[in-house]
Amino acid sequence: MKKIWPLLIIITITNLLTSYTHGKENIECERKNTNGFNMVMNQFAHNITTLWGMNEVLIAGTKDYVKYTDHYETRYQIKFDTGAITIETIVGDNPGKYLRQAIVNTILMGNDPVSIDFYSDAEVIPSSQKPFIYGQMLDNDGQPIRIKWRAATFADYMLQTRLKTSTNGLRQKWSVTIPLVLNHVDKRSNKYRGIVRKASQQYGVDQSLILAIMQTESSFNPYAVSNADALGLMQVVQHSAGRDVFKMKGKRGQPSRSYLLNPGNNIDTGTAYLAMLQKSYLGGIVNPMSRRYAVITAYNGGAGSVLRVFASNQNLAFQIINGMQPEQVYQTLSTQHPSAESRLYLSKVNNLQKNYCHCQQHTITHAVSSP
Repeated sequence: MKKIWPLLIIITITNLLTSYTHGKENIECERKNTNGFNMVMNQFAHNITTLWGMNEVLIAGTKDYVKYTDHYETRYQIKFDTGAITIETIVGDNPGKYLRQAIVNTILMGNDPVSIDFYSDAEVIPSSQKPFIYGQMLDNDGQPIRIKWRAATFADYMLQTRLKTSTNGLRQKWSVTIPLVLNHVDKRSNKYRGIVRKASQQYGVDQSLILAIMQTESSFNPYAVSNADALGLMQVVQHSAGRDVFKMKGKRGQPSRSYLLNPGNNIDTGTAYLAMLQKSYLGGIVNPMSRRYAVITAYNGGAGSVLRVFASNQNLAFQIINGMQPEQVYQTLSTQHPSAESRLYLSKVNNLQKNYCHCQQHTITHAVSSP
């Protein structure tokens, strides 16, 4: 997660609060708990800015896991996009002790995003099952780490050979950075291939599209949270896409925060929304490739904004799109959509989907040619 500059801190924390409270299924309960959680968030912001300084604030994001412990004086950060784990502490009394524990806890953390409280200094409890990060990093002997003694041994090695010191402007800081393996993104994506395959078959959405969107949205970070109310691997927004999918399934209200942080539920909900875009909201687009470009853009910016690029009237927009070649539709959306983010999003997802299509085809070809 990039550093949050001073004027953005309050806005970011407020939006995170909104994301949290939208997850409450009972409105009365939400009203009663908002004030209490607001106090928690205010204290959280106060703690990290006071201890680390305005220019050193880090919070969890879509492609970054950030967790504070030890009275907010130690923090763990996993950059899922670039592939690095950074453990830092500003505890002046025996900092190695706190770094060692943090390294062990990060390496052995579990696969349940719901169990992590990002907005407190509660310790991360090591998992008794295969850790989430297993296989995504190797120790100094080139081995994946699954058990505590190996994690502790590796932590000692890192402290002896990779410990760095600096100052954050307020306090001295000690840190260790651990690289992830080169194919760490593939390692994470493989965790969810079975769920993706099931959702693809259930809703009629290409696996390659689901995977491309997951990588673009979160880099396969199941802990992903954003300051725009989006949650989980496919960054589903509770009160828009989540609500639409619940309505389609005959459920009342909207999915909770914990529901969407469950990887299976998140992929199911995100894929169901893609199916709604394909078959309902943008179903009037005849050419499959043109419709795919529209669906990708709409997943980021909404179906209405896609159609308004072509005409203010929905039926007329469909007519115009259907009179264009797919390449023209792509060019129009990637240059004339009012949102720069949506324009770039189309390019990113489209390119990644080609890679996943190639990988899937290679797998099929290999399976057919194998004896």
